[in-house]
Amino acid sequence: MYAAITLFVFMCLSATTNADHHHHPCHAPNMTGFMSVLALKGDIKGYGAFTYDSMGKKLRFRSNESHPMNTSVGLDLLMFFDEGILYEIDSKNKSCEKKTLHCTMHPLDVPDDATFMSTANGGSPTIEGEGLKVTTWTGSTADMKGHYSMSVTMGCLPVWSFFFHESSSFFVSLTEVENEIKDPDQLLVPSYCLAVPLEETPEGTVNSFLNEFM
Repeated sequence: MYAAITLFVFMCLSATTNADHHHHPCHAPNMTGFMSVLALKGDIKGYGAFTYDSMGKKLRFRSNESHPMNTSVGLDLLMFFDEGILYEIDSKNKSCEKKTLHCTMHPLDVPDDATFMSTANGGSPTIEGEGLKVTTWTGSTADMKGHYSMSVTMGCLPVWSFFFHESSSFFVSLTEVENEIKDPDQLLVPSYCLAVPLEETPEGTVNSFLNEFM
């Protein structure tokens, strides 16, 4: 399935080569925008707003709030990647769960060990305003025993990602992305979560952004 989906993506793009490109993974800036997660079988896993602190390595994703829809997952996640902490927040009931974050991979940043695949143009590269040039990166998700493919703009803004796993695969797209943190409070731990103890992780459980959609 991984090869088939990757081939499909590049059939929709005008592939090019860029010998002058250094072909090292880039890192995304601070961002605010909207994220959609869609299972390859067609189920909508989530849609919502995200806030990402590139320097502080923090991510907040709140699904099904700004654009409610019939999704199978309703999430409010706050992740501190450097600290290895994940909060699952229930703002309605003012409660949360504090967990160990085992895997730091997420769809907003290209991993350092990613492999460059191609530079390509979506739409038309010759008509002004009708094309988007992206670089695509691939790699293995060791913690999930799967693979990924990520496409980012030349300024390293994420556009879309595919994550492939033996039990579940899904597609992530980013829209209305702005390279700023509009509301820094989104990246703060809510007051009702501050005293919550760290939960013990059941054997065999992997806590990560990606596993929330598995």
